[in-house]
Amino acid sequence: MALIVQKFGGSSVADASRVMNVARRIIETYLKGNQVVVVLSAQGDTTDDLIEKAREISENPSKREMDMLLSTGEQISIALMAMAIHRLGYPAISLTGPQVGMKTNSCHTNARIEEVDGNRIKAELDAGKIVIVAGFQGIDENGDITTLGRGGSDTTAVALAAALNADLCEIYTDVDGVYTADPRVVPKARKLKDITYDEMLELASLGAKVLHNRSVELAKKYNVNLVVRSSMNGNDGTIVREEALMEKTMIKGVAYDKDIARISIIAVRDIPGVAYKIFKLLADAGINVDIILQSIGRGDTKDISFTIARSQLMETVDLINKNLDYIGAKEVNFTHDVAKVSIVGAGMANHPGVAATMFGALADADINIHMISTSEIKISCLVRWDEAEKAVQAIHERFGLAEEELE
Repeated sequence: MALIVQKFGGSSVADASRVMNVARRIIETYLKGNQVVVVLSAQGDTTDDLIEKAREISENPSKREMDMLLSTGEQISIALMAMAIHRLGYPAISLTGPQVGMKTNSCHTNARIEEVDGNRIKAELDAGKIVIVAGFQGIDENGDITTLGRGGSDTTAVALAAALNADLCEIYTDVDGVYTADPRVVPKARKLKDITYDEMLELASLGAKVLHNRSVELAKKYNVNLVVRSSMNGNDGTIVREEALMEKTMIKGVAYDKDIARISIIAVRDIPGVAYKIFKLLADAGINVDIILQSIGRGDTKDISFTIARSQLMETVDLINKNLDYIGAKEVNFTHDVAKVSIVGAGMANHPGVAATMFGALADADINIHMISTSEIKISCLVRWDEAEKAVQAIHERFGLAEEELE
């Protein structure tokens, strides 16, 4: 008997017919003699609809109350799924994050999992039931409901798989695996048979929306057997693991992220400790920084530019403006007319000319590069927002990812 955790996204349970289809799929796994834990997201656009309801009341609602509101979406999904499985004649029980002991910190709307008490789930599994768990949510030390932020249901599933020592964690989405690029942007993108945790983590962090980066971090930390599959068909998915099979290509994929903004702090004093002041302020405010560029300087000043999530733009600008004297800077400029385009591949570190090939593809497509960031397994470029898809297509074609046989 294997213990399998299955996660289904919001599009997979968007309406009654899809709920019933997923219920049948869950039961198929159960009838093979497996213990099954299912993690669900809110149906379709439910979360977006709830956010709009909040905005009808307040432009700046309490984060605690937002968690109370948004957590209801997943509770609808799990209750309906349990009803569907009951209707088909099999035992199931729905449980919220707090009920399964998903303990988090108190960072409302973006909480981190600190501990998972799996005793309730184990008891229900031992009783022969299929356990349906609400993703995206937990409970803090004060007994308050928290939510885990974007992609939180993926994180819930992997955390449960780790805590329960599951044999397999299956993430079901509206695509049937991880591709060399977004198939909606690059129709010839190819599905990968497997990918390393590190490569998947980079792709997820750089804009690929198949898995959330925090779920991949957990999978890597606890060596969770992870597979990305489609909820719409029975095709083989993409295996995410420590080491991938050797493939012909050194580049695994091209990703892009349009939900970013660039901030420039102008005429910063060119003295020790200034960068520390800036990024300590941002860290204390919970603002994540990505690409950083510091100018050579003019006179006794320099400019420092960096990228952040677009959702944190005004919060960041306000914070810096309030601390210009403390930082020792003249002003702050910003733009959200940018996008980040990246290539990822563990094999690229040992192949010279990868950056030149990427930059050449962008040059031939008449796309200007505004900032560059590199690591051993990725290269990211900041380009104009409206050129992101064009850049992905040019890079994907230049590296021949569509033609490679990824066996």
